[in-house]
Amino acid sequence: MSETEPIKIDIWSDVACPWCYIGKRKLENGLEEYAQSGDSLPVEIEYHSFELSPDTPVDFDGSTTDYLAARKGMPVAQVEQMLDRVTGIASSVGLDYDFDAVKHTNTVKAHELLHYAKARGKQLEAKELLLKAYFVDGRHVGRLDDLADLATELGFDRDDVVRSLETDEYLADVHADQRQAAAYGIQGVPFFVIDGKYGVSGAQDAAAFVQVLSQVAGDRREVGA
Repeated sequence: MSETEPIKIDIWSDVACPWCYIGKRKLENGLEEYAQSGDSLPVEIEYHSFELSPDTPVDFDGSTTDYLAARKGMPVAQVEQMLDRVTGIASSVGLDYDFDAVKHTNTVKAHELLHYAKARGKQLEAKELLLKAYFVDGRHVGRLDDLADLATELGFDRDDVVRSLETDEYLADVHADQRQAAAYGIQGVPFFVIDGKYGVSGAQDAAAFVQVLSQVAGDRREVGA
């Protein structure tokens, strides 16, 4: 592999995962810090599909607290405390989570839309849009019509997005991502695979990403020496 070839970061993530949005920001902060080092390499990012709760209905009737209390069997007070903590951590990286407004839903169609966007060179923009829509803006990211509306904000043709989602055009790609996650042994997200050989689990601080990227660059230089 060339010393100057971009470092590939493959990220398994779910649209309905609060730590995935936090992890995205921490990665971005790490990339910014890494880029300021004198010998940084370019970085290429690709997102992959992972459904934390594939059995969630498209229209879940209830709040985030209701959902987590039922799913995890936790007391409501404990759930509220946990959400307050996550909201505080999100705020520390500039994200204004509004769990009261979150509309719980099945995310498979959102993952299909991310593959649609990837095929058209706008996956990173689509990922940011969907995460913000879900955690900050209280928008629905499970229904086909709502996703088509969101996609138009990226400049996509609404009718073509509807066609793609109605025909499950990218469902096989979603499933391929999920099979790869299983092959890697990924059980929780976010999960970052860097240069195909280093795994970083969870929403690690920016410094952790700087360290791994520097390690990869060092490995490349040793091989090329």
